[in-house]
Amino acid sequence: MVALDRGRLILASASPRRLDLLRQIGIEPFRIEAADLDETPGSRELPAAHAARLAREKAVAVASRFPGDTVLAADTVVAVGRRILGKPADAGEARKFLQLLSGRRHRVIGGIAAVDSHGRVHSRVVTSVVRFRRVSESDIRAHLASDEWRDKAGGYAIQGHAAIFVAFISGSYSNIVGLPLFETAALLAGLDFQPAPPS
Repeated sequence: MVALDRGRLILASASPRRLDLLRQIGIEPFRIEAADLDETPGSRELPAAHAARLAREKAVAVASRFPGDTVLAADTVVAVGRRILGKPADAGEARKFLQLLSGRRHRVIGGIAAVDSHGRVHSRVVTSVVRFRRVSESDIRAHLASDEWRDKAGGYAIQGHAAIFVAFISGSYSNIVGLPLFETAALLAGLDFQPAPPS
């Protein structure tokens, strides 16, 4: 990755999926530094506002440790109407999420934010739509047994076992995985970070 007078790029996320996605487009962060914030939604906070706020707060929190560098952060929210489906606390909650998502559409909202070398915050929100087919009890048991529900918004990862549930998507696939690559690359390009050319 090429940086032009913008310091180093710090990724404010411990998510291996986000790191893999960045590497897919030739972006290699100088360092990975998780923000470790309380991700509880605020009272009456809507899903898009929640994703945007957490992305900004993560970026700002980590940027305070790396003055002069550029910090990139993201947050992913799964929403059914106004309801936010976070990371399930246990298998019982993951089961409830899958039952709620079964046979219906939901939104995956990605908030991305970057704090530039001058401390300015730049952010975007990206929404994708996903529709699950009807998910049977045997499907749910198999999914829970896979353990892929752990640490995943909504209790699933589209690039894993849950791919067999997905009947339709509209919008950015990489956003559903964890980071909207088109929008992230455009945001970073505006800050003079350019992906390295393929070798």
